[in-house]
Amino acid sequence: MTKTEKNIRKRLTVKSSTKNLAKIRTFVKKLSTEVGFDDETANKIVLATDEACTNIIKHAYKYSQTGIINVNISLLSDKFRIAITDEGSHFNSNAVPEPDLKKYYEEKRVGGLGMFLMKKLMDEVIYSQPTSKKNKVTLIKYLK
Repeated sequence: MTKTEKNIRKRLTVKSSTKNLAKIRTFVKKLSTEVGFDDETANKIVLATDEACTNIIKHAYKYSQTGIINVNISLLSDKFRIAITDEGSHFNSNAVPEPDLKKYYEEKRVGGLGMFLMKKLMDEVIYSQPTSKKNKVTLIKYLK
């Protein structure tokens, strides 16, 4: 079976705790290498997913460990898709400007580059609100 003939759909649901980030990373790494990504690309996908989930824990749930994070992975044709949903505070991705990296470096800032990093690591990053109570970030990487 070639990469493009393999279709998958897998789901992981965890509580919104930083303790669960390792479980999410393992889940994403296993599936991304299973479908044919090389180790370097798989690690980029894992890092982007980790950033998205960390943002959910910090900003949507404000570190409350009672929230739920759903990580849905699918591969259809050559599109590896990670859809991450939560029911925390809503987020307007359009309100976050592109960072000025030179200024960021000069100010010796720490953190705040998660969205920028996700966009650099993935082929597509899509934010949406499928219902009034749900947030969704979709990360897409194409098998080449």
